[in-house]
Amino acid sequence: MRSFGTEGRVRPEHHYIVPRTEEIADFIRRVKNGKYIVLFAPRQTGKTTFFRLALEALVAEDPTYFPIQLDFQTMRNAAPVTFYEQLYYQINRQIESVFQKRGEVPSEALTQFLENTTLTDHFSMEAFFDNLKSFLDNDFRNQVPAATQVVLLIDEFDGIPRTVVSDFLYSLRQIYLSDELQCPHSVGIVGVKSIAQLDYDRSVSPFNIQDEFRLPNFTLKQVQELLSQYTDEVGQGFATEVIESIHKETAGQPVLVNRLAQVLTTELEIPKTEPITMPHFLKAHRQLVRGRNVNIQHLTTNIRRDRRFERLLMNIMSYEEGLDFNLRDEHLDELATYGVITEDADGMCQIANPIYLYCIMQAFKPTINGLEQQYFHEDNIDGFQGYLTAAGQIDMERLLDNFRDFIARAGFKILQVPDTPQESVGRHLLLTYLDLFARSVGGTLSFETETGRGRMDLLITHEREKYIVETKIWRGDIRYQAGKRQLAAYLKLEGAGQGYYVVFDHRRNPEPRVETEELDDVTIRSYVIPVMQEQPSL
Repeated sequence: MRSFGTEGRVRPEHHYIVPRTEEIADFIRRVKNGKYIVLFAPRQTGKTTFFRLALEALVAEDPTYFPIQLDFQTMRNAAPVTFYEQLYYQINRQIESVFQKRGEVPSEALTQFLENTTLTDHFSMEAFFDNLKSFLDNDFRNQVPAATQVVLLIDEFDGIPRTVVSDFLYSLRQIYLSDELQCPHSVGIVGVKSIAQLDYDRSVSPFNIQDEFRLPNFTLKQVQELLSQYTDEVGQGFATEVIESIHKETAGQPVLVNRLAQVLTTELEIPKTEPITMPHFLKAHRQLVRGRNVNIQHLTTNIRRDRRFERLLMNIMSYEEGLDFNLRDEHLDELATYGVITEDADGMCQIANPIYLYCIMQAFKPTINGLEQQYFHEDNIDGFQGYLTAAGQIDMERLLDNFRDFIARAGFKILQVPDTPQESVGRHLLLTYLDLFARSVGGTLSFETETGRGRMDLLITHEREKYIVETKIWRGDIRYQAGKRQLAAYLKLEGAGQGYYVVFDHRRNPEPRVETEELDDVTIRSYVIPVMQEQPSL
């Protein structure tokens, strides 16, 4: 039985896989047109799997194409001579592999050519490819009707040594621009960092011939198709809401989709005779965001590399004007390279998906803020359990009233919360408070899909009920009122009759507010909570 793959290359014979039919057709078209294709995207987005499957589809469709697949991952610190030795070794292995797959044996002439050739630099590499084509044409002249077209696929290209990258790319460019039949006919370059981010002679671009290829996240339809493969094999179905939630929480990020499916189908031990429902999804979601996971660890490691990343990410979530998705800013460029942020429809930055947003907030949230003992008034003896009604529902009004009172009780001490930007401290404290509450009562806290432009929606799920809390920073009364209408529209979209709106006021003379009103047939409970700016003088 196949499984959902989350480690290394995904193989159709072992794993459920999204066919990506349209993307593969686009790739094949570009290869046939002799394009030099580049795909740079964060790790664990399915790049390698896609290109290998696309090459297999290309060769199956037209055997005149001869694929040579290389990997530069281990070459980063190699001296130039070692790099070219290893490059030639990989090319030889790949040529042998292609012949074996075709059930053929290389001719004596090709074998002698390969044995007598040594790669030492980019000049010898150009000469090698120039000669290779004629030998391959000779070997396959009886099997195929047309000349052999070599397709070179280079994975982990950003592992190329800095000492060779410029000359290597110039050589490929020279081949591409040649008036003669070029070999390789097409080149695919796959990596995390773009060529522009690599350290070469920046006085001129050595690879301005590149044809950039975009591999998008899975669509909802593709997630449905992926999960249906499991259902067809095993017989266990997914509730429609579960499929939609998987796509919404991950924004279709391939490894996150597969990881959630993996937890649901293997680790939660749900009987195969039962459908997978939302309570199962919530358990899987909690396990993903709170457990150990390579993708999440990469995310948090990368965003901790520079403290300026935190301020940028907090600004993305704080400013309604948005933050321009400007890749000429080196820090935004790095965050995009790591897959932390993406560009929204208006050209502004947004966090890539709600799961990443949750993990970012958790990464920057102090484990202990020093204020936990002040969460409750001294008369409260029930803790968080006191905010459940007799029917087991959450009394959100009392829960948020208590949070407002907690901020007032804490006073200037919130300024002492360690390693937290002042404008973010209110949101950090609310996240910590609601997260601890949700876990205390057996619920789940997550983020909704709005992950930028000053808006952050928290979703508490408890006993199949959803409680939506939108948070913002005070930016004036006009925007405060507009935020209510925005929340009302969102509540109606979600089929919720009531929502909660928490706005943190960082002005020196704040105006605290608490109001409940009906707006467009939904009820909104709004809070404007003052956040102290400085410790009062004694």
